[in-house]
Amino acid sequence: MDSCVFFVHLDMAAELEILNSLNEQQLMMLRLFKNPLPEGDFQQMRRLAVKLLARKLDEVTEAWEKDNQVTEETYDELSKGHFRSKAKRS
Repeated sequence: MDSCVFFVHLDMAAELEILNSLNEQQLMMLRLFKNPLPEGDFQQMRRLAVKLLARKLDEVTEAWEKDNQVTEETYDELSKGHFRSKAKRS
């Protein structure tokens, strides 16, 4: 087998593996941005995506804190405590 054909085959196999591991939303995003964006637009899209993910993380964290009754006081107490394990005595 010609080495060029071998690498093309490997490249196609890797591409198929990546495509098979993506969900439908991820594939739609790739199709949407098939053509390169100007750098400024790309950076703006990236910042928007990070803001969205950060907001979702905040929502999940707040829900967890509510479910587990974690308050500002809880964090304050934790910040003043120490978590070192006691030395084992032989």
